[in-house]
Amino acid sequence: MHFESDIMEIMEQAEEAVQDHFRTIERTIDHNQWKVIAAFQKQGISDYHFASSTGYGYNDRGRELLDLVYADVFGAEAALVRPHFVSGTHTIGTALFGVLRPGDELVYITGKPYDTLHKVIGKPGDGTGSLQDFGIGYREVPLLEDGALDVEGIRVAITPKTKVIGIQRSRGYDWRASFTVEAIKAMVELVKSIRSDLIVFVDNCYGEFTEKLEPTDVGVDLIAGSLIKNPGGGLAASGGYIAGRRELVELAAYRLTAPGIGGEVGAMLGTTRSLYQGLFLAPHLVGQAVKGSVVAAAVFERLGFTTRPRPEDPRTDLIQAIEFTSAEHLITFVQGVQKASAVDAHVTPEPWDMPGYEHPVIMAAGTFIQGGSLELSADAPIREPYIAYMQGGLTYSHCKLGVLTALQHMKNKGLL
Repeated sequence: MHFESDIMEIMEQAEEAVQDHFRTIERTIDHNQWKVIAAFQKQGISDYHFASSTGYGYNDRGRELLDLVYADVFGAEAALVRPHFVSGTHTIGTALFGVLRPGDELVYITGKPYDTLHKVIGKPGDGTGSLQDFGIGYREVPLLEDGALDVEGIRVAITPKTKVIGIQRSRGYDWRASFTVEAIKAMVELVKSIRSDLIVFVDNCYGEFTEKLEPTDVGVDLIAGSLIKNPGGGLAASGGYIAGRRELVELAAYRLTAPGIGGEVGAMLGTTRSLYQGLFLAPHLVGQAVKGSVVAAAVFERLGFTTRPRPEDPRTDLIQAIEFTSAEHLITFVQGVQKASAVDAHVTPEPWDMPGYEHPVIMAAGTFIQGGSLELSADAPIREPYIAYMQGGLTYSHCKLGVLTALQHMKNKGLL
């Protein structure tokens, strides 16, 4: 692969500048890797736990222990880990429908949630079976201009009907900082000081293993995430997890299957080994992806682009946001990332109307697992400001190749 000397020089300068940040990431990798291994050891995991199950899946000990391992890793009372979740949105929707009832209210205190959740929340009487269609109230409290919580706005938004407080850890498609676990801890303390019985729910997608603690370690009642993101370690072919307080996880399990059945059934259909092994690999692979995001930020800052987070900022998720000056810049960058893929490198992505999104979206996703965003990928809604969101990379070398290829593609088109 050929890259012009000036592009290679920028990469070398960026790598040299972020070595101290890389060492911090390595320490996080070690901590989380050891934590996962300790959870495996505590539950006595053996190879016979990887056996498949069929039909109802009764007495699937491997599935039962996988739930316990996840609970240990996330500092939770219980967990529900299943390949039957089709996406992160499905997992989050299951958790919310599980704990909310007609007449309750859901209040998101971190502004408008990610695009694909909008139709889960829905509108009253929309006929789709959304939360509001079932008589569950919804409101959101926008963040302040500096990205901080609107504390007074939160106090006003919480009513006697409010039951669940929603927090989105990752930035989604917003130009804001993602929330660290320390910041989420402060949110929990604020919410519980207003009403101690409120359930705090966190959309944990993209955040797992980027820090030494998870939201459930600091008082969050319930979290949910996707197995084709961080915790699946690039091996999980589908699925999601829910973790938190035991009674809340049980309610979510009733929503996934049926009341009275819950998590007691569910044939794993040959996926158990990959879910265990993916979790084992996840801390290291997440660290590789975080390194890739850091060096991408350093490279694009040197070229005069605005990035968030900046190279030196603490990392709490995989996502690197880069602001471009035009739709052409944005599309060319995403197409360049696709050219670095091992899978479908010959494909040129174009913006299209994806289900669940409100604007045309372009996605670079040459992945082994369709939609697997722990693998190198990039996506963006085609709207102003023109911001691309790069994430993932199972190896740092692939992340580096993705950045170099995108730069060369932009330069070839006269955009650099």
